[in-house]
Amino acid sequence: MQILEGAEPFHSPGSGQRADTAVLVMHGMTSSPQMVRPVADRIAEQGYAVSAPLLPGHGTTWQEMSRTRYADWLAAVVAALEELRASHRTVVAFGVSMGASLVTDVAARRPELIDGLVLVNPAFAADDWRLKVIPLVKHVVPAIQGIGDDIRREGPPREMAYALTPLKAFDSFVEQWPRLVRELPEIRQPVMLVRSRHDSVVPAVSCDVFLAEVGSDDVTVTWLEESAHVAPLDHDAEQLIEGTLEFVNRVSGHGT
Repeated sequence: MQILEGAEPFHSPGSGQRADTAVLVMHGMTSSPQMVRPVADRIAEQGYAVSAPLLPGHGTTWQEMSRTRYADWLAAVVAALEELRASHRTVVAFGVSMGASLVTDVAARRPELIDGLVLVNPAFAADDWRLKVIPLVKHVVPAIQGIGDDIRREGPPREMAYALTPLKAFDSFVEQWPRLVRELPEIRQPVMLVRSRHDSVVPAVSCDVFLAEVGSDDVTVTWLEESAHVAPLDHDAEQLIEGTLEFVNRVSGHGT
């Protein structure tokens, strides 16, 4: 399946002293690395190694995604982190939405792979009653309206996300939420939790649950006051990028 132009994975080997540190940058559900490229590009410009892979079933068609499940996406994230760990002293994982949930999952189960987490609007819980009927509806309705492009800023660039969300693939993620929450006490790494004030995709309860259950005693919460869910492409992108760089500098020991 051909990857859509602009949705390709991004990799940078790093340069100079900071090349001993790598940052995994993960996009969200139905999206692609295009969603997080502003972050990935700036981190790479600072000399850090960067990997922004394309999750299975993404960056092509929603029908292709409908044949993939959470286990496929998790395996891709684990493989990317194992590759980075094999050749870098420090590895930081950055993720948006489902991408944040995926890297959190790995941090809890394979803590040796991740030294720090930047979680942007992570999804762990929701109070939407419609989620309760998805296990039944998914067998008769293949897809619903897409969840992408939740951006307050007008004009380009817009998020390259599918117009439809395949229900069976989506439900494979929602099914994992109770397990992910149970694993949160295992998270001991430093965490930068980023919350968008106007997020209409992931409800506030998700981050509230994370903060109540996470085991790390090094958690910094940053609010993006003018942004919606897709923060890397919204009004507060510069604040997000600068904060991420400061966090990577601290975790890696490279300073500013």
